[in-house]
Amino acid sequence: MRMLGAAGLAVLSAVLSGTAARADIVPAFKGNDTGGIISYNLVGVADVRAMAIEHCARYGKVVKLLGVQPNYGGYISFSCRWVPYGANERPLRVGY
Repeated sequence: MRMLGAAGLAVLSAVLSGTAARADIVPAFKGNDTGGIISYNLVGVADVRAMAIEHCARYGKVVKLLGVQPNYGGYISFSCRWVPYGANERPLRVGY
């Protein structure tokens, strides 16, 4: 039984060593309920502000843009905040 387990482990490690790790792939848009990042490469292609507004509206929050790295490989960061006190309406979702 031990020999079968050792053989299975050897086969598994051989299969896994032949595949690529794919650690170099980063999504152009990534976020959660507290905020996120958008790749700076999307600035001329898509409306990044509308993307951030749509993302935060899914959680019932409003967006606040935090920072921009205007270079190759840079990101635009944003924060999702609760609707300010005194606001009577929920955030609107962006329609494309």
